Amino acid sequence: MVIRRYLVRQVVSTSLVVIALLTLIMMGGQLIKNFGRAALGRIDASVLFSIIGYRLPEFLTLIIPLGFFIGLMLVFGRLYVDHEMAVLNGSGVSRNRLARLLVPLTVIYLAVQAVLMVWVAPWGIRQFEQLTTSQAVRTGFDLVRPREFISSGPYTIYAGALSDDRKNLKDIFFYQRAVREGKPDVMILAKEATRVQMPNDTASVIDLIQGRRYEIFPDSARYSQAEFQSYRLRLENNNEAKFESNNVEALSFLKLVKNWSDPVVASELGWRIFVPFSLIVALMLASALSEVSPRQGRYLKLFPALLIFASLIVALMAIRTRITRDEIGIWAYPAVLLCYAIAAAIFSRKQKLAPKLKKQIQRVRF
Repeated sequence: MVIRRYLVRQVVSTSLVVIALLTLIMMGGQLIKNFGRAALGRIDASVLFSIIGYRLPEFLTLIIPLGFFIGLMLVFGRLYVDHEMAVLNGSGVSRNRLARLLVPLTVIYLAVQAVLMVWVAPWGIRQFEQLTTSQAVRTGFDLVRPREFISSGPYTIYAGALSDDRKNLKDIFFYQRAVREGKPDVMILAKEATRVQMPNDTASVIDLIQGRRYEIFPDSARYSQAEFQSYRLRLENNNEAKFESNNVEALSFLKLVKNWSDPVVASELGWRIFVPFSLIVALMLASALSEVSPRQGRYLKLFPALLIFASLIVALMAIRTRITRDEIGIWAYPAVLLCYAIAAAIFSRKQKLAPKLKKQIQRVRF
């Protein structure tokens, strides 16, 4: 159908421009933040764009619904302002029928959103955490600055002095947090440290001179202490050390399904399943709220409508928090979506409902 192709082309081009603009704004802020971390020596500057790339799918899960809604509002508003909607209505094409013509496009956006939320975004979070953790392993001693604590992942390193070639350190403090429950934290104090170049070994190998090594068990008074004259410390890099994230947002969909009885896991599982359906609500709201007169301009109702749709996202986030605290069940996600869909249906029928309500009010008065 010609009308469908026209609408799809307009909505896709407008929504993609909005999504690209919002992505540029959000990722620009993240890039500036990570530039600051690199300047402080917390991460290597060479991995900045890798970090941004891994975080991009996570940001897109929030940007796509918002960009799609704004694109719909702008396209429908232009149809009213340019009198195209009046021509279409005169030809027997109603506003609701135009919305139905966009259902296939909405389903495509919904599928993209679902793939991002179920698979791509968790994978990106896992890769991001793995990269930031490996930075402490691979470049922890490379990024050491005199009399400054460098902390990333499970490692915290301090050196009182540093040689110009960055191979000799004085007054070393090294702390390694246990990555598994039941394992002790390790703390090492040494007078001197020297980097050792090992052929065909990408790990950081350090020879510590004259110090003490402590093993500390969290939430317990137990600890062990050992003195040493020379101690070789080997920090495995990312290729050799197995990494497993404990962040629920980074868990795979299958792991969430297996542990859905946990309230925290249930909140994340419901978030991934039901949030993509907000795109259908976006289509219903945009169709109902975009009506303007040619004199008003298509931007008149954009901000109020944007607040209404943003309130839906905020409500879903609030539900996510409540489910995490085990205050409500996962059923709250579809309940909120259904409430907004009903409200959108009521808004879309306001032209028919308003005269009827006016007549009822006049009857009550007389």
